[in-house]
Amino acid sequence: MSRITRGNPPNLKNVRKNVYNHYIRVDEPKALIFLSGQLSRDAEGRLVGAGDMAEQTRQCIRNMRTVLEAAGGTLDDIVSVVVYTTDMREFRNIVAARTEFFIDKLPTSTIVEVAHLADPGLLIEIQAIAAL
Repeated sequence: MSRITRGNPPNLKNVRKNVYNHYIRVDEPKALIFLSGQLSRDAEGRLVGAGDMAEQTRQCIRNMRTVLEAAGGTLDDIVSVVVYTTDMREFRNIVAARTEFFIDKLPTSTIVEVAHLADPGLLIEIQAIAAL
């Protein structure tokens, strides 16, 4: 039996089937990893994808992958994400970029529009929880 069960109740519509699950049940994790919000910065701290929401989303997820690998995990171990964006009109671009990384093992997901992030030029920040 799998230690992580992902699902959607039949009586609660999931309007974005390829983006998230309504619930994830984790049985006996060895570890929970709480990722700080990841930004669109490369290894040297330089902004990646200036003005491009999809590329900034990709870089955030690449950074999440790097953090998880350092902690002994993978993107498949992510069970929950919170996305902070400065422009909800870019939602489709965010979803398109996410689906490049999250294909079968979808996390639960919340997205929130904010006035601005830590530095000018940042369009998105993604926080996550993983269960190993």
